[in-house]
Amino acid sequence: MDYIEYKILSVLQKNARLTNLELAKQVGLSASPCLRRVKTLEDTGVISGYSAIINQNKVDLSVNVFVQVSLERQSEEGLEIFEEKIIEYKEVMEAYLMTGDADYLLRIVVKDLQTYEKFLKENLTRIAGIASIRSYFSLKQVTRKYNLPIINPKQI
Repeated sequence: MDYIEYKILSVLQKNARLTNLELAKQVGLSASPCLRRVKTLEDTGVISGYSAIINQNKVDLSVNVFVQVSLERQSEEGLEIFEEKIIEYKEVMEAYLMTGDADYLLRIVVKDLQTYEKFLKENLTRIAGIASIRSYFSLKQVTRKYNLPIINPKQI
């Protein structure tokens, strides 16, 4: 990627609703080359999609639960079974395969503690091969960023 493509990514992270003409002006290109570059970034998967950022408190989903999951065995089959299952649950916003004490770290978003309890009992505990589950409830969100810290090669 070159300087212009990094600039395109940086501008789009701040406002993906810009028209191509507005984007082109901000990155110093004419409209056609700018559109081609954005299309290339999309086609190669650098830009994987566009989304609205929703305030979870405004839609009554204010509880963030961080869950550490340890599996009975860390076999490839066990990992695949767990991953296939958690991908199905809309409450699981993020899931990471980890090093350390737990095999997975999940971020789960729900309305309240009762909803989490129901999710835990009806979903998470029913996945085969889980050895332990530890839940940590967020008291306050201090910061949350959506824009990656993209560094333009010319800034290095």
